[in-house]
Amino acid sequence: MVSFLVRYILIVVACVAMLVGMQLPNLADQYAKRVDASLREVTLAFEPFQRIANQHTGGSIEALIKLHRDSAIAPFQAEGEAIDRLNKRRLRLQAQHKAMQGPLHERLWHLAMFADPNLREQTLLQYTPTAPLTQEALMAGGVVALTVLLLLELAMVLGRWTADLVVSQLKQLWGRKPVTGG
Repeated sequence: MVSFLVRYILIVVACVAMLVGMQLPNLADQYAKRVDASLREVTLAFEPFQRIANQHTGGSIEALIKLHRDSAIAPFQAEGEAIDRLNKRRLRLQAQHKAMQGPLHERLWHLAMFADPNLREQTLLQYTPTAPLTQEALMAGGVVALTVLLLLELAMVLGRWTADLVVSQLKQLWGRKPVTGG
């Protein structure tokens, strides 16, 4: 009866793991789209400054920022800081965009470890689960399900081994004859 129940629990766990794994490509895709939209927005906001840099500093944004920062006029100094922040955001988003162009395992690793925290949080908060039947989603689901099942099997083997070890130790302990003084 117990093995019957364990077998069905494992089937349910495998199905849930498969469905969770199938979400991973879609999650990476939604994050990449959010990065792309943010990059487009910051690029549009940055265009006027790039045109000014092209006209007055040979295209160097750094030189334009330096001109603003070195100005004796406070609003121009503050504008230099704003241009610098916008440029740094643009560069970060370009790096995020580039990282999300590789194979699925690289995109998922980037999403887990190096994603922009705000964009990742927005993506997770607004994520809508789907059950895509793409090859990538099915493979990801299969890998997650197999990994979870292997980890469960390993945990059960370790549990059985530990239980057998404890039982054998208890049998040895109980099997000893008491020492009496004589």
